[in-house]
Amino acid sequence: MSPVSPALLGGPAAFPAGLPLVRPTIPDVPALTRRLQAVLESGLLTNGPAVRELEERVASRCHIDNVVAVANCTAGLMLVYQALGVDGRVVMPSFTFSASAHAVAWSGGTPAWAEVDGQTLTLDPGDAATLSDGAQAISATHVYGAPCDVGALQRLAEGLGVPLVFDAAHALGSSSGGRPVGGFGTAEVFSLSPTKVAVAGEGGLVTTRDEGLAQAVRLGRDYGNPGSYDCEFAGLNARMSELHATIALASLDGLDERIAWRNQLVAGFKQTASGVPGLRYQQIREGDLSTYKDLTLIVEPGAFGLTTDQLAAALLAEGIDSRHYYRPPIHRQKAYAHLAQDRPLPVTDRLAARVLTVPLWSHLTEREVRTVADAVVRIQQNARRVADALVAADGS
Repeated sequence: MSPVSPALLGGPAAFPAGLPLVRPTIPDVPALTRRLQAVLESGLLTNGPAVRELEERVASRCHIDNVVAVANCTAGLMLVYQALGVDGRVVMPSFTFSASAHAVAWSGGTPAWAEVDGQTLTLDPGDAATLSDGAQAISATHVYGAPCDVGALQRLAEGLGVPLVFDAAHALGSSSGGRPVGGFGTAEVFSLSPTKVAVAGEGGLVTTRDEGLAQAVRLGRDYGNPGSYDCEFAGLNARMSELHATIALASLDGLDERIAWRNQLVAGFKQTASGVPGLRYQQIREGDLSTYKDLTLIVEPGAFGLTTDQLAAALLAEGIDSRHYYRPPIHRQKAYAHLAQDRPLPVTDRLAARVLTVPLWSHLTEREVRTVADAVVRIQQNARRVADALVAADGS
């Protein structure tokens, strides 16, 4: 047992000043500042060269012809479903961020909840197949930046003759079988919000091999207005600004190196916490690369000795922030309580009760990440006393 007690039991906090869950990493801020100043001085804040350059750079790295920059990932998903005419059942996981389902609902569609694989945490193709009757589309999420089983899902979608949309919010820079995420399915939609590995402040990217779909999304991001103000359909104001595109361009610099560093940090965490009972991690398929947008622990309370709520409280005493990504899963959220839940989702419910995401940023040091892991080890080694202390605190 570690000679140092957890902070909750009177030991020194691992991070007295606090360690937040995430911080965006933006290379060469002085150079970015100069470029932002140039954009402001140009007077061209939308529909300009920075957005086009961003689309071209992402198209090149994803080996795809069509990239459309949008205001955010959710808007991108909404525009894709609108362009595809999806207004019926969409087979999708419940273990994902709520925006995956919100976009379906906004398009007039209805989520049909499928299970995720208990090891990879991504959509289970076999379970998705059982819901395929009458489905208009399949939606799958590259959870925490780990690619789905894209091959199996593409075969399923092709066999059904329905579009396959990947919520790739976490996955810019991921790859599956050596191929970059961005070129799979009917469309993939990335996020560039502040919690991602590549950031724009706010922003999103739609990638697709379908030229017609790309044109519809491009038109839809600008109200459906082809330039004549005679709108062809009810689109959105979902343009990415030149300022956001400029930040995104800076953030693309060094992206692959940051992803490699995040993978190294995760490996260091696992090494430090090796042997902790009741602790496991998302499995990455052989030949795939995850961005590790998140470092998520899967905690089995019986073996670990604490629930994820108790672990989160103990980590907070250490100054370490954490989140339950994703709890509650979407099928348990108030926004979707009206949908009939005619089949259980035991894998999803079990995972949602056992996941806890701990800090991981691209400019964290290996020492800091190992310190977080050390804190988890100390807390588990003192699990019974930690649990008793938390119960006593609740009763006071």
